[in-house]
Amino acid sequence: MSKKIMSWAYCAMAASLFLSTNASAQSTPKLSDPEIASVAVVANQNDIGFAGIAQKHSKNADILNFAKTMATDHKAVIDQAVALVKRLGVTPKDNAVSKKMLADAEKTNASLRTKSGKAFDKAYIDNEVAYHKAVISAVEGVLIPQAQNAELKALLEKVDPILKTHLEHAEMVQSSLK
Repeated sequence: MSKKIMSWAYCAMAASLFLSTNASAQSTPKLSDPEIASVAVVANQNDIGFAGIAQKHSKNADILNFAKTMATDHKAVIDQAVALVKRLGVTPKDNAVSKKMLADAEKTNASLRTKSGKAFDKAYIDNEVAYHKAVISAVEGVLIPQAQNAELKALLEKVDPILKTHLEHAEMVQSSLK
């Protein structure tokens, strides 16, 4: 696959996540707190999965460091979310958004596994930039505004700056690969 097509594929994945979570209220049902919890957990699990692939496929110190940070930080967010839903007695509920995110992640994982060397590093970090932009947009535009429980909303608001820091880190690594 050419570099332009691969770059487009990762942008399409991000656009897909963005559109599935930011479509008009008429076409996207309002998410309940259990559905928001599911989306949050899936988004974090996806990035842990991407990081795991990077840790196995890359030799680049910057990529490996970034992947380690993603795995550690996103696991911490999942741990906080799990503790919150247990305390609230809420079970995350699968929904169209979380299912779409899982399907998109499976495609991305499959694509990443076919690459090696510099091509892998570029594909991984390009995906991370696009993915974090899409997730930030979803958190700010859909998840926080729709969260009904104050503690869930507070957790999402706490995670938002972390996601922005991840995006800045990813963009810095991305620019160093050029």
